[in-house]
Amino acid sequence: MKRSTFVIVETEINMLNGSITAEKTEEFAPADLQDLLDCTDSFVNRHIGPTETEIEKMLAVLGVATVEELIAQTVPAAIRLQKNLNLPPALSEYAALAQLKAIASKNQVFRSFIGMGYHDCITPPVILRNILENPGWYTAYTPYQAEIAQGRLEALLNFQTLITSLTGLEIANASLLDEGTAAAEAMSMSYGLCKTKANAFFISSSCHPQTIEVVKTRAIPLGIDIIIEDHRLFDFKTPIFGALLQYPATDGVIYDYREFIAKAQENGALVTVAADILSLALLTPPGELGADIAVGSSQRFGVPLGYGGPHAAYFATKDAYKRSIPGRIVGVSKDSQGKPALRLALQTREQHIRRDKATSNICTAQVLLAVIASMYAVYHGPEGIKKIAQRVQKLTALLATGLKQLGYQVGKEPRFDTLKVTVSTGVKDILAKAKTHKINLRYFDDNNLGISVDETSSLRDVWDLWQIFAPTEELPFTTAELVEKISLELPANLTRTSAYLTEPVFNRYHSETELLRYLHRLETKDLALNTSMIPLGSCTMKLNAVAEMIPVTWAEFGKLHPFAPIDQAEGYQLLFQQLETWLGEITGFDGISLQPNAGSQGEYAGLQVIRAYHESRGQGHRQICLIPESAHGTNPASAVMCGMKVVAVNWGNIDIDDLKTKAQKHQDNLAALMVTYPSTHGVFEQGISEICALIHQYGGQVYMDGANMNAQVGLCRPADFGADVCHLNLHKTFCIPHGGG
Repeated sequence: MKRSTFVIVETEINMLNGSITAEKTEEFAPADLQDLLDCTDSFVNRHIGPTETEIEKMLAVLGVATVEELIAQTVPAAIRLQKNLNLPPALSEYAALAQLKAIASKNQVFRSFIGMGYHDCITPPVILRNILENPGWYTAYTPYQAEIAQGRLEALLNFQTLITSLTGLEIANASLLDEGTAAAEAMSMSYGLCKTKANAFFISSSCHPQTIEVVKTRAIPLGIDIIIEDHRLFDFKTPIFGALLQYPATDGVIYDYREFIAKAQENGALVTVAADILSLALLTPPGELGADIAVGSSQRFGVPLGYGGPHAAYFATKDAYKRSIPGRIVGVSKDSQGKPALRLALQTREQHIRRDKATSNICTAQVLLAVIASMYAVYHGPEGIKKIAQRVQKLTALLATGLKQLGYQVGKEPRFDTLKVTVSTGVKDILAKAKTHKINLRYFDDNNLGISVDETSSLRDVWDLWQIFAPTEELPFTTAELVEKISLELPANLTRTSAYLTEPVFNRYHSETELLRYLHRLETKDLALNTSMIPLGSCTMKLNAVAEMIPVTWAEFGKLHPFAPIDQAEGYQLLFQQLETWLGEITGFDGISLQPNAGSQGEYAGLQVIRAYHESRGQGHRQICLIPESAHGTNPASAVMCGMKVVAVNWGNIDIDDLKTKAQKHQDNLAALMVTYPSTHGVFEQGISEICALIHQYGGQVYMDGANMNAQVGLCRPADFGADVCHLNLHKTFCIPHGGG
């Protein structure tokens, strides 16, 4: 018996006893354990579809005798991995789930009132069971091919309609990656559309801090100057091409931005409003305030916190700007018989035709999560959404009234769900007291704490919060006394008067059975793994095994706020550490980042690393990026976003002579080569090591697009044959649902 086989079983046994790792690894295989070993369920056997007979038939068609012979003919011998990967032994599904449960138990689920664009919410069970936990939705192919994706396209059209309706703007895309990225895309779009020579972008200091940081990072390689000030004090003496405002502000204040927006537009700037989606059921929508663009997160529409994501962002704008909008747009068309049909009417792939003229590299959407958010709106309808928003507002007002009775300042009205509580002394004591109640508050500074109420909040939560801030255990008031004192009226100029979600789909499916049937009808229009295999290219998910999806819905993973104290997320830290270590071993790289939320963002992050590398060596002038003409359209778009200049290399397999000529020509300014391996047409190019060495010879770095990494795992490693930076699409090589980041 092999040692690794014994460790698998020993690990499983330890799982049952609550241990995380195998404690015994010595050779020990009594005969009475052999039956147990033989019947250990194998993940590989369950999920690698072809049988031995089927494999033999395929090999015969290809004219080779074994899989090893096929690999030898496909993967260059010079780059073949000559050792086994140093990875932990495989586990059965049962043992892996037991280990994940043990890791999950290290996370502490507190009640989080931190806010900052992330809020706990209720995923309606009919949506949880029939979308998030349903392989008909989470294994479906990306909706590039309309004829096999009419169900998801309808759900995404619902999402777009939801966003345009709530924001008061004319057109929305099918979602983006997160609110910060959406804001950065809005800045880039504004920069591309601006008719003035302004080079500065204004950000209100009242925006969420993480959004500010993402936008600042995006601005650096583009040479954009960022101005961060109180929007009420900005005098427009410095020309700007765009501005970003938060609505409500990160500290909860609801500003009337009409005057600022009008002045900005008078000076030729486009204005983006980052708006809380739930608040728009009560507040005047950004479009009616005059905004050009609205961005935000749809997370609080039924999508779990998940320690920060992935979540579906939204992006809406005026119809005049539809050709510049990032991401995908679903549109209504007609089929060959003249019947209504849905398709991807516009998308960034249109931008990618422009290649180095593109303003965005986004080619994806958070499909599964956008579908959940859209169905949340379908299920609740306009009245249901309004009631949820009003309840949040009422609880916030009640909380504020009690805190004022306790002597605290709670910021100015009007407000929706967030309070900034001024604490003259004792902030640390209050935070310590909150910890004993398993409650998280937002820390602004030593004199201010933040509280954000959400859909899951209750009167019990409000009472507990009063107790935390009260100097004594006995409160000087009753809830009933305070209810009479709360103020819920919004100013007339900020109160929504326009109708929203008036379309039939948002007013028809409000019972569980009605929504269940609607979801089933849409599901049957799509191709997913519960229907057939999906032989449609590298964007296809390789496998979303049930055992891999189950932990997503565990509260220990799903209900953690991304800004919760680190000691409440020890399980997540362990997962990150393990994944980074294993991905490092698989790829051969020294450092791994789990931050990029999609392949496009991986490209952007990787090129930013290369850019920073050159700058660190006093060679920031290196800005030429060589890209094969056959590369995915995101490649040149990403290079431009990083401030690089694209030089094309001949079409097809990389023309090494052409590459050498161009690398030599641009050697003084060569920054990088972007190469996909295997190539977009499925070829392991024989000269890959020579190609990488050539770029290094002329001072450049090699960025490898890892979209097809699944074809390399265990056979070769990008770092070994010369790649310097690489991104991995985890939905292609591993198990994340497509559009999941």
